[in-house]
Amino acid sequence: MAFNSREYEWADITVIAGGRDLLGIRGVKYTRKIEREAVYAKGRKAKAIQSGNESVEGELVLLQSTYNELLDSSGGDILSLSIDTEVTYGNPSRGDALRTDRLIGIRFTEEAVEFKQGDKFAEITVPFLALDIQKNV
Repeated sequence: MAFNSREYEWADITVIAGGRDLLGIRGVKYTRKIEREAVYAKGRKAKAIQSGNESVEGELVLLQSTYNELLDSSGGDILSLSIDTEVTYGNPSRGDALRTDRLIGIRFTEEAVEFKQGDKFAEITVPFLALDIQKNV
C-alpha cells in the first residue's frame, strides 16, 4: 500500500448549492455541534456527561456576482431560500479520493453587503444554519 501525504488544497474544492456550481466562492465553513453537560451527584466529580441538541451552522463567502445569482434564484430574498449544498474535495487526476459532505436544508440567517474604498471586488459572507451534515456521501 502506497502512502500519499498530499493534502487537499483550495483548488480541489467544489461547492454545489441548490444544484448550481458556485464558481465565485471564496470560502466555506461549517460546524456540527452538540450540547454536552456534566452530571453531578454525590462527591465533587462528574458521574456522567449527557448529550443534548445537535446543531449545524456555517457560512459561505461569495463574490458579489455569485451572491447575486443566489439572490435571483430566491426571488430576491435570500433569507427565504432553503437549499441543500454539497462540498466535494479532492482531485482524482492527482490520485485523490473524492470526499463529499452534504449539508441538508441550509437556511441563510443574515444578509449583509459591504463595500469599502479601495476594494477591487466585493466579497459577501452569508451565515447559515442547516438541518444536518451527511459525511462522505
